[in-house]
Amino acid sequence: MPDLDILINLLKVAHIDSGGLEELCRCLTTVSKADGKLKLENLTSKNEHQLSITRLVTVFDTFDNEAESVQRFG
Repeated sequence: MPDLDILINLLKVAHIDSGGLEELCRCLTTVSKADGKLKLENLTSKNEHQLSITRLVTVFDTFDNEAESVQRFG
């Protein structure tokens, strides 16, 4: 089975509501069960704050740009 590595670019996402956070968590769980990796990139300061106050910042790998995140897939 090929690697299941997913990178989600949030550059144009102005706001993530609770449903969106729930869906990101669901996706992370699904990808992890398939031995894959899910990473987030280009978070706005508002989205970074949302992940921080929900403590999801400790669950997701986040990166500032695509080159850095792709490099970290290893």
